[in-house]
Formats: sequence, C-alpha cells, structure tokens
Amino acid sequence: MRRRDFIGAIGGAAAAWPIAAHAQQPERMRRIGVLMPGAADDPESKARIAAFQQALRDFGWSEGRDVHLDYRWGAGDTDRIRSFATELAALAPDAILAEGSGPMTALLQATRSIPIVFATVADPVGAGYVESLARPGGNVTGFLLFEYGIAGKWLAFLKQMAPALTQAAVIRDPGVPGGIGQWAVIQAMAPSMGIDLSLINIRDAGEMARDINALARFANVGLIVTATPLATLHRELIIRSAADHKFPAIYYERYFVADGGLISYGPNMVDQYRRAAGYVDRILKGEKPADLPVQAPTKYDLVINLKTAKALGIVVPTTLLASADEVIE
Repeated sequence: MRRRDFIGAIGGAAAAWPIAAHAQQPERMRRIGVLMPGAADDPESKARIAAFQQALRDFGWSEGRDVHLDYRWGAGDTDRIRSFATELAALAPDAILAEGSGPMTALLQATRSIPIVFATVADPVGAGYVESLARPGGNVTGFLLFEYGIAGKWLAFLKQMAPALTQAAVIRDPGVPGGIGQWAVIQAMAPSMGIDLSLINIRDAGEMARDINALARFANVGLIVTATPLATLHRELIIRSAADHKFPAIYYERYFVADGGLISYGPNMVDQYRRAAGYVDRILKGEKPADLPVQAPTKYDLVINLKTAKALGIVVPTTLLASADEVIE
C-alpha cells in the first residue's frame, strides 16, 4: 500500500470512530414516578393509568426500552401516601405523575426540584402547589379537576331529577382543599332552591355508612358526592347505601353511574391522564413545569342511569335526558 493511501485509510477510520461509538451507546432510560391515592386493583384507577401509558406510547416512549415507570398506590392511607412520596423522590426520577391533592402535598414535602405533573387537583393555587395557573413558577404543573362552580350544577341537576327534594347531604373529604371549596359553593346555592344541607365527612367507612343510614328518618333527602379520591375508594358503599334508602344521588364522575349510581356530571377523568402524558413527554424532552400552564378540563359529561332511576321511582325529565351525554339503560 502506498504511504498516502495508508494515511488516508487511517484518517477515515479515525473519523468514523466517534460516530460508531455514539451509535453503540444506548439511549438513557428515563424514569417516571407515579403516585396514585387509590388501590392498584381499582378499575377506574387502572383505566386512568392505561390511558396515561397509551398516550406515552403515542408520543414514542416504550416502557422497558427507553422509559421505566415506578408505581406507588396509596389505597386511601395518608401515611402510606406520604411514605411512598418520600420513596419516589429518593429514586430521583425524571418526572412524577400525581393524582389529587393528597399525593401532591406529600410530594412537595419530599421534593422541590423533581418535575411533577398532577391530574385532578381542584385548587392548585389555593393549595400552594403553583404560583398561578398561567405561570406555575416551580417544579409543578398539571390539570385542574374542575372549577368549584361545578358544585352548584350538581345541586341543580339533583333538584331537576328529584323536584320534591328538600334536604341534601353533602359527602366530602375535609382533608383536601377541594372538599372545602365544593361545600362552600353548594352552601351558597342551596337557600335559593329551598334545600337544607347537612355534611357527611369521609374519614372512616363505618362512620360514613352510619351517617348515611341516619338520614333515613327524613323525607325527600338526596346525596351530593363531591370529588375526592376517598369517594372513589368507597364508591361501592356509597352507591349501595343510596340504593338501600332510595336516596337520589349525584356524583362527579361517570364510573359511579356505571356502577349503579343515579346521575353524574363532571370532567372526563381518563382524558385528563392522556393530557398529563403530553406534559410528561414535554418535560422529558427538556421543557420545565414552570413554563407549562395549568390547564382546565376540556370535556364534561352528564351521565344518567335509567335503571337506577326506575328503581328509585324517578321519572327522568325529558329536558335532562336530552342534555345527557350518555344514558345507561
């Protein structure tokens, strides 16, 4: 080989080395923490996570290849949620998905640097999670559960469904800011509709069941189940108690009605998790939570269970049926 050809061959090989070496280096595995307040076997929680996973795949992420998800399930236990928040923060993931105020509070006690995307939080500004909806300002952003004004619509829809209604028991979780805000809106509207209110706090399943049963001595009673992970956790008990005492009840999410509840009005929760995956994708690609505005729901559903209405002796008004997004027969 001539000396010039030999030097050229060496130079060409050397130039190719960085490219070859770079091609052989695998993509860094990204890590996402997931903190859910419910139980791992809860069908609704599974549906939300499935939507999140599918959306990640749609954005090009493959679990086990370039992204790993660490799941933690609180099962309604505050101490467990707090412990899991600390665990996830210690893993130093690239981002964390959190559902609801309980996990968010625990996570912010554990980290102020790891990016967090929340879903279904009612009042992130009031709770101190973000500085404002337009400019979150810290390591947190996400998707609103709804605005508190929706609670007034629950009362109005329930009165439409049961015009004779004179009393309503509001089931709420006093441990989350959203429970206080929803109750305040219902309180403000009730007098104009001639409805007396009582309050049932979700602390213990047995205590809640006793409080619902105690309402049976009154006539024309209805239930308003406000949005909280604990209502999701205890929904079978709430739906069964309403049926046993023939109480018309309105809920904040479709799955209550699919499980036998009378009526629901609220945002499409599964859609929130698809959208949350979009924010996680943007964070993994370099954007910061502080620059991603908190977004409100874009889709609300009114769902009615006609079978339950018949069992309660309720004839659903045609105007209500006409405005329903889904009727379960």
